[in-house]
Amino acid sequence: MSKTFLYTEIQAPVPFDRFPWEQANEPLKSVPGLVRKTWLSGVGTQTLGGFYEFDTAENALAFAQGPFAEEARRAGAAATTRLFDGEVVREASLDLRSPYFD
Repeated sequence: MSKTFLYTEIQAPVPFDRFPWEQANEPLKSVPGLVRKTWLSGVGTQTLGGFYEFDTAENALAFAQGPFAEEARRAGAAATTRLFDGEVVREASLDLRSPYFD
């Protein structure tokens, strides 16, 4: 599986306008295999999350079990992660003009 999507969410209410995303983005720029990330802020919950694209499932899993899990532990918050196969959904996503497919 070469194209892998990762969904993450930290179960702690943090208003995004008070979150230091500039500081959080810097180490993300050097995460192995990370192609792109879209930040998410829960409507009504203000939970922080993200939708990531990785080049391989191995790199996505390493991030989810490493840096992301460590950040959730430091915040003292429960976290959710889910991996998705980006290759199997390519044709259907292209048909809907997904920006994650060339």
